[in-house]
Amino acid sequence: MCGIIGYTGTRDVTPVLLDGLRRLEYRGYDSAGVAVFDAGAGLLRVARREGKIAGLEHLLQGEPLRGSVGIGHTRWATHGRPSDDNAHPHRAGHVAVVHNGIIENYQALRAELKAKGSAFASETDSEVIAHLIEAEIRASGCDLLAAVQGILPRLHGTWAMAAISDKHPGEIVVARHHAPLLIGLGGPGIGEKSPAPENFVASDAAALLAYTRQVVDLEDGDVARVRADSVEIFDALGEAVRRPRRRIEWSPMAAERQGFKHFML
Repeated sequence: MCGIIGYTGTRDVTPVLLDGLRRLEYRGYDSAGVAVFDAGAGLLRVARREGKIAGLEHLLQGEPLRGSVGIGHTRWATHGRPSDDNAHPHRAGHVAVVHNGIIENYQALRAELKAKGSAFASETDSEVIAHLIEAEIRASGCDLLAAVQGILPRLHGTWAMAAISDKHPGEIVVARHHAPLLIGLGGPGIGEKSPAPENFVASDAAALLAYTRQVVDLEDGDVARVRADSVEIFDALGEAVRRPRRRIEWSPMAAERQGFKHFML
């Protein structure tokens, strides 16, 4: 099973992403990666590694990613073997994407995109999402939110996805269709010791509980734009909606091995 974590705020994002990925290890995975918006350079930077999260951490020690907005992913291979290239996040131009689920029509979409000049770097179904979003922005000049909303009708399958772009810094756009995805609400008085406005996204609440217990569950068809100081949610028709907030009462220890070698005895 795959896992998603995302953060936008004022903290150094890489430790937040790595902590979230470690808390998702119990789901199983064969590779991991992060994408971070480097505000100083004005660029997206991506680091991916086949194998355990420790390998990704080692890579980042030598090549640190600095920023306060980013997304991370643990992958369990479905389309494409475990490898650095097939690990998420996937990047196309100014866009980086992480995705849980299966895009059933990815081969047709991939062929169409390649015919129009897109160059693919992986064997995965997920990479088509990044290329579709990049192509939508390039063709229409729209923002990241509108691009994600625009490409979703072309996808057949299931998805929980998160996208960032160096052309639209400070925000994460997420979408859900038959795969779990939630938003963690941070900030002073809301999150756990939140120093400033901040928000999170994740496929599993376990990734967020060190930072907040206030979450909003997205519904199928929802698309959301998450910034440090705001969350906007839209339904499948593009209408702005409000989803209920809930507080998670269980402890993050419930999703950890607590000294045991395995999660199952």
